Amino acid sequence: MAFSMAWPVGGCGDVGDVGAEAAAGRAGRVLAGFREQLYRCLTRRADALFALGDAVLCEDRPVTGLAPLSLVAECGRGHGAVYDAVNAGRVEIGRLKVALARLPLPGGWRDGGIRLAVDVSSWLRPDAGCCPQRLFCHVHGRGKNAGQMIPGWPYSFVAVLGAGPSSWTGLLDAVRLGPDDDDCLLTAAQLREVVQRLIAAGHWSPGDPLIDITVDAGYNPARLAYLLADLPVTVTGRVRSDRVWYRAAPARQPGAAGRPQRHGRPVRCADPATWDDPGVTAQAATPRHGPLAVTAWPRVHQKISRASPGWDDWPEQEFPLIEGTLIRLAPARPGAEPMWLWASDPDAGLDQDTVARLWQAYLRRFDIEHTFRFLKQKLGWDKPMLRDPAAADRWTWLIIACHTQLRLATPLVADIRLPWQRPLPAEAMTPGRVRAGFRQVRQQAGTPASPAKPSAPGPGRPHGSRNARKAPRQPVGKTSPKQASTARKKRKHAKQPPRTSAHTG
Repeated sequence: MAFSMAWPVGGCGDVGDVGAEAAAGRAGRVLAGFREQLYRCLTRRADALFALGDAVLCEDRPVTGLAPLSLVAECGRGHGAVYDAVNAGRVEIGRLKVALARLPLPGGWRDGGIRLAVDVSSWLRPDAGCCPQRLFCHVHGRGKNAGQMIPGWPYSFVAVLGAGPSSWTGLLDAVRLGPDDDDCLLTAAQLREVVQRLIAAGHWSPGDPLIDITVDAGYNPARLAYLLADLPVTVTGRVRSDRVWYRAAPARQPGAAGRPQRHGRPVRCADPATWDDPGVTAQAATPRHGPLAVTAWPRVHQKISRASPGWDDWPEQEFPLIEGTLIRLAPARPGAEPMWLWASDPDAGLDQDTVARLWQAYLRRFDIEHTFRFLKQKLGWDKPMLRDPAAADRWTWLIIACHTQLRLATPLVADIRLPWQRPLPAEAMTPGRVRAGFRQVRQQAGTPASPAKPSAPGPGRPHGSRNARKAPRQPVGKTSPKQASTARKKRKHAKQPPRTSAHTG
């Protein structure tokens, strides 16, 4: 890791008083060092995998599959060797994760803090009936209620967010969700490892601002906050507009009998009559949403019961009180729906600057959607027709390494554009523009991989013979905890007597 410790940690574009040439030289050394580390992480079929990644970066068109990449000059191998590299190669994922964490991170925030976003993107495989470990992935449609559940491999990505509108994020981790996994527990374990790697790399130290983690409405922010309570993080997530939150219970009167009260007055998101006594009331302006009315309530919690998602196996009788700050963002434009956020910092609702930091970090969370679109539409992350989930994991990490090289090469690439595209300054280069000029950067950075050796293809299966070892069909969907919960509900309903109507007869 010497290449990442020879200069101070900071954002890729934060050069201070250093000249442009010195900044370009520094960026070139970082890129060359990361390419060396990436090659060392490829412990089987290393030359073919590394050349395949260069082919992805130097391809002039969007990637549509593995076989067309063999025609790129930087690949130097046939389509059989390309598929063999992905199916039979080996990537030391743990070592690659450490190398990614030691790289300079996207920054630009006023307080110098770190903002992380976690979200799931699916590699859809609806017609691959022989692919194991597929799950039903939710896909949004264009019309109203047009969402569908399509079989595929869902991956949970963790990325570092930068300040300001941008399509760049720093991908740090990716984990495939399996049929036996609890999504919340797996996400919490993934975030814990990412935060620990960032701390070990020196990106965070005691006294720095807490690391902000932003999640969308599909997550349970209260449970994530409980699982990550021992880490220096603040979890912020969007919640439904019909939720009910409770203030802290009033102080117990001396000599009062009975059990102490646990929940105070409610804050009902759908009832404005309960919105009294907020901690922060402010006005803010955003480039996209325009003027916003910001309201925050400190020290509110959700009433957790056995029926709450993720708490059905709680071993104790008393459920925890997970206090946080409830934030309401109301755009001023007509017809815009308010957005409700919950942050795991209980005292954030008492400070206007802290509230602004939390909701601004959440709005920047949507930059990861641009990254997903670029991975799929340009780099072809979900285009190969792979059967083995392990091969899909190897290809996923190779694509993450390719995206990281594009981010590191931003200060080195000339603006190569099509005639109808407008010029862009160096600080506004998009991933697509950087990829268009990466071939020249590759010549300067060099490659640690050995050139391909000419060889003749193997005989393969004899012509006209049938496949005697057909792959079995694989089931789709979850196989875990929810099945037991569903069985308990069925037994409960079976014990209840049937309802009779007074008008029957």
